[in-house]
Amino acid sequence: MNNAKCSIYQKPKGRTRIIQCIYVVGFMDLFGVSMIIPLLSHHVKALGASPTVAGIVGSTYGILQLFSSTIVGSWSDVVGRRDSLLTCLLLSALGYGLLGMSSSIALFVLARIPVGLFKHSLSICRAVLSDVVSESERPLVMGHFNAASSVGFILGPVVGGYLTEHEGGFYTSSFTCAAIFLLNAGLVWMLPWSDALAQRTDANSNTSASKACHDNNGTNSTPHNCSHGNNHPLEPAPGLAPASPRKLQARRGWREVSLLQPAWTQLSSVGSKIRTVASSDMWDLFLVRLLMAVAIMLYYSNFSLAMEERFSMRPKVTGYLISYSSTLGALAGCLVGPLTQLYGNNTPALLLHSTVLTCCLILLYAAAASVWSVVLSSTFFAISTTIGRTCITDLELRRGGTHASGTLIGAGQSVTAVGRVLAPLLSGLAQEFSPCGPPSLGVGLAMAAVALLLVRIRKWDGKGKGKEAKL
Repeated sequence: MNNAKCSIYQKPKGRTRIIQCIYVVGFMDLFGVSMIIPLLSHHVKALGASPTVAGIVGSTYGILQLFSSTIVGSWSDVVGRRDSLLTCLLLSALGYGLLGMSSSIALFVLARIPVGLFKHSLSICRAVLSDVVSESERPLVMGHFNAASSVGFILGPVVGGYLTEHEGGFYTSSFTCAAIFLLNAGLVWMLPWSDALAQRTDANSNTSASKACHDNNGTNSTPHNCSHGNNHPLEPAPGLAPASPRKLQARRGWREVSLLQPAWTQLSSVGSKIRTVASSDMWDLFLVRLLMAVAIMLYYSNFSLAMEERFSMRPKVTGYLISYSSTLGALAGCLVGPLTQLYGNNTPALLLHSTVLTCCLILLYAAAASVWSVVLSSTFFAISTTIGRTCITDLELRRGGTHASGTLIGAGQSVTAVGRVLAPLLSGLAQEFSPCGPPSLGVGLAMAAVALLLVRIRKWDGKGKGKEAKL
């Protein structure tokens, strides 16, 4: 009877509301951005930029993202998710608003600076989800978030392309994107952060109590023992006043320094967190992320050109194939949670198997003798890569701890940004030998990732924690 009482747990409404709203923010975010991305190169050339200048201007965003991802992610650990997410959304809206007024190359570059520095809203959204859900729920919730974001990325270019057919279409798309980010900021402002925080604390208490009751099952378990398990480190001792939401937030790691504190105080805390991550024993996960990021980008790097040269496929048909694969990738986000449960929450094993599958599919594409082999490869490639990305993010958070989730997710994005810099260079060199050169090189990198996982997984336990990183 006591065990049944301890195991009762109801999903808090405030937490559910935050999760659902974050899904909407993720969808709207990539919906707005994907309206602009296909139009940027055309617009900068229309402003009179040469191909070289256009390439340099286009790389500005990637370079800024490379250096700012970890810093902004760590900053969200320091000042809190709400303040950092609002700041990123508002400054991104400013950048896209300036982009809508860009009538010269200088103004275009100026508009890309705030976006490059602060367009990390998706990373902070993932950190928010990591904060408000339990470890066992995280793969499911992250998978749904990735699916919602991917759907927005698929639909955005359709709307952007329609708007560009009208006069001043690029400027209309830019202002629409800015309005979407302002709408997201308003949505984030209205979320019940304090309520969800208190409910998350209660949920942790219930989980601890349930574990205590199950541990005592068959022994001298009493009502006193079960109720004692409900005492949580964040809860006040009997007879003391409960802590305020802000104090609970600080203890939970959602806020260490107020946004209004001096900049040097915030930078000091950010630097401390980044140094801790840099010195932690998580190099293996970050290296696997880098290897797979480059391998996946090599798969797509010359996809359209290779399909035309190898199979005489028209670019229009290739576009349909890419859209088909992207749609499957979005739907695959909903499979992560059930697959994780099927694997008994053994995320390292799921990551290993998805990486092996990705490696085999890249090899199938590189050696494909017919278009149907490419279609088969594209069908399962989108699914395996979606599962792999979610798994590696979950493992980083498990090993590093959710109290530094912003720093960890930001560091992961910086590693991926390095891959975006390396992949075009490696692809160009590989194409000198054969149209199949880039995916063939991708096979080698994916095999290296598989070998690294086989060696390092033995050092992790079933939950992927291994030697706990002290963050």
